Amino acid sequence: MSRTIDLTLPDLTGKRALVTGGSDGIGLGIATRLAAAGAEVVLPVRNPAKGEAAAATIRERVSGARVELRALDLSSLESVAALAEDLNNDGAPIQLLINNAGVMTPPERQSTADGFELQFGTNHLGHFALVGGLLPLLRAGKARVTSQVSIAANSGAINWDDLNWEKSYNGMRAYSQSKIAFGLFGLELDRRSRAGGWGITSNLSHPGVAPTSLLAARPELGRGEATGGRGLIGTMSRLGVVVGTAETAGLPALLAATSPVSAGTAGSTGTAGEFFGPSGLGHLGGAPGPQKLYSRLRSTVDAERIWAASEKLTGVSFA
Repeated sequence: MSRTIDLTLPDLTGKRALVTGGSDGIGLGIATRLAAAGAEVVLPVRNPAKGEAAAATIRERVSGARVELRALDLSSLESVAALAEDLNNDGAPIQLLINNAGVMTPPERQSTADGFELQFGTNHLGHFALVGGLLPLLRAGKARVTSQVSIAANSGAINWDDLNWEKSYNGMRAYSQSKIAFGLFGLELDRRSRAGGWGITSNLSHPGVAPTSLLAARPELGRGEATGGRGLIGTMSRLGVVVGTAETAGLPALLAATSPVSAGTAGSTGTAGEFFGPSGLGHLGGAPGPQKLYSRLRSTVDAERIWAASEKLTGVSFA
């Protein structure tokens, strides 16, 4: 069933779109669809070889695709700042930003180049700093910013007393925290844009569950084998049962980034425009659509608190 699900994108000719995590999996599918709709796609990548392969794949699938590679390691604030500086020097406004990249559940605690717990530092703080650094270009492009969270943001909590998990470590709880923080940031960005007249709309998406590289063996994360449920998820995906595919899992982000209904609402109840995901059983797969906002993402107090903490930790201010 999931194999027949699709989405018609509007004409994106003349728009510049930046997609993090676009060198494989869901991100590559998102970038390919944006290019097919006419967008100029910027792919910031950590691995140049994977980036070149991804760009070649997009050009092979989309005649005349405009794809530009840039260097980015979201686990390094220096790398984030360098990309922002390069793009700001170019001066080309950005109309679409899809914050899709992420890492998931290293079995042992790992740190970013700046000493943050890897998932919190990459999934949330790296993107926070990126959006802050690109703010002039996003404002110039009256951009739509879509931040990819996870169904993991519907469980767990922010470990306010130990944001970097230095006292103890649980991989899944740290992953949930990173996605809750990221979701709170995405909604707070919309509120601050509206209050400050920045011209940016910001919303959230989640991909449901699909057999992607997040679940695969990742030796660089200390995970020598695929996660326990990876085989079952792959089988269910092939059969079109409950979960999605790598292609359908990218559709909620595409809907959030391009549909008029997803222009952002700055509300707190999950009304149309705030949050998008698969609409099937358990929101694990199925057609993309608006969804009720997870309870952990509704607190404006928590959003302001994580924003302040993120500014302090990264040294990036949106003032």
